[in-house]
Amino acid sequence: MLRVACASANPHKVAEIFDLMGGIIELQPRPEGLADVVEDADTLVGNARLKAIAVCAATGMPALADDTGLEVDALDGAPGVRTARFAGEHATDADNRQKMLQEVSGKERTCRFRTVALLRFPDGKELIAEGVCEGTLSLEEIGERGFGYDPLFIATDGDGRTFAQMSVEEKHALSHRGKAFRALAEML
Repeated sequence: MLRVACASANPHKVAEIFDLMGGIIELQPRPEGLADVVEDADTLVGNARLKAIAVCAATGMPALADDTGLEVDALDGAPGVRTARFAGEHATDADNRQKMLQEVSGKERTCRFRTVALLRFPDGKELIAEGVCEGTLSLEEIGERGFGYDPLFIATDGDGRTFAQMSVEEKHALSHRGKAFRALAEML
């Protein structure tokens, strides 16, 4: 089994990646003390690549990274690559959700989550997969599970519940991250 260093420092993402890739790769934690990577690329692929390069260089192992954007049609695709920093550089998930609810008030609520999963090898080779989940934003936060925008996101292919109302298994079956990592797993 391929040993891979996880580039994410987000414990929620790491848990999801482990759930999705366990049994396919042996996922190693991000090195302790590794500085946060400045995610200043203008694409999801670019940000995932920056993280993977840093972790690959620090460990000498293949590195698995991802980046996700929420693209809201009424906001011309924003926040996109700035999803985690929508309400500011040090915004919390709750801050981002509140800003989103304000920004889309009275507007069309169609949107999509897009995730890029990138596996970079020490020799510079990369495998890149993408997953997209179409949906709408709810009028208020609903549900207790998940993280980020999960209490607002209702998947088009779902049953009307937000991601935060779904079990982990239900969310993985529909989600952008689930689709991206399943596609990456197929490449391996």
